[in-house]
Amino acid sequence: MVSADEERRLSAAELKNLPPVPASGASDMAHIVLTFDNNKLASALYGQFDENLARLEQKLGVDIRSRGNQLTIKGSASAAEQARRALDNLYGILQKGVDIGQSDVDGAVRMAVAADDQLTLPTLERKGKVSAAQIATRKKTIYARSLNQDAYMRALERSELVFGIGPAGTGKTYLAVAHAAMLLERGMVERIILSRPAVEAGERLGFLPGDMKEKVDPYLRPLYDALYDMMPADKVERAIAAEVIEIAPLAFMRGRTLAHAAVILDEAQNTTPMQMKMFLTRLGENSRMIVTGDPTQIDLPPSTKSGLVEALRVLDGVAGAVTVRFNDIDVVRHPLVAEIVRAYDRDAKLARGLGAEN
Repeated sequence: MVSADEERRLSAAELKNLPPVPASGASDMAHIVLTFDNNKLASALYGQFDENLARLEQKLGVDIRSRGNQLTIKGSASAAEQARRALDNLYGILQKGVDIGQSDVDGAVRMAVAADDQLTLPTLERKGKVSAAQIATRKKTIYARSLNQDAYMRALERSELVFGIGPAGTGKTYLAVAHAAMLLERGMVERIILSRPAVEAGERLGFLPGDMKEKVDPYLRPLYDALYDMMPADKVERAIAAEVIEIAPLAFMRGRTLAHAAVILDEAQNTTPMQMKMFLTRLGENSRMIVTGDPTQIDLPPSTKSGLVEALRVLDGVAGAVTVRFNDIDVVRHPLVAEIVRAYDRDAKLARGLGAEN
């Protein structure tokens, strides 16, 4: 155990390997002191008017006091250690030249709380510290903000076919596009292919105005938004013009072999079983395929089975195909979105229960 005087002289990097120091008279309480070597980064870590520290206090139930480049964390042993992990993670992000905001703080808290139980795919090895997966493009670096996001990003790195399943706001589509953009920048694939079923248009796509790109653009807008976030706008436009980034409506993919490509199928819950089988069998040499969707948001006619639901059942246990399931805890949008997801889930469970009684 180090003394308080010795502790104050240690750097944040050295302190992170030390056990919490119990407060006198409270064996279940901890008192941790962190000292950061860069005053500018420390200020960015604290946030304007220490708002990031206040957010950590609120989320973890600890007391954090700042004095220059030094922080004192007091609270239960587990909560104080979680706060230390979160601060260490955020400071590491800042050291890489990436700005942080409140959503990053929330993500660091989620990762810190889950660190002891964190699993990495496909080996499922246990990890004892925060080491968030990341996706880096020239324009932006993204860090995992939840345990399932971490597993998803690692699965994208290691597997040729990945299913990202879960509610809106969990980042499943955004991270898929970010990963595809990274693969393209690194030369690991030659093109990106974006696809999404246009359920509302059905077989009437031909009646919509404009060329094929203009017909399906409204349905692919979330994918475009993510692309523009990852790559400069002019580069995206040039890539689309050169068909390096290709818009491929699901109905027009039959007969193709998609080689050397990152292929994304979004809103896959709205495919039929036949469409899903057709899509999955397009996978070609040196390609990656990412399928995202939310089985609770199926817009198909009541009598039509979802191709996504069937694929998850049929491919369960197939080597090379990985499924990562998100839930309301992984929602990284406005906190109210998570509450909305939970409310609808509760209502759906209640409706199923009433249906079973009748």
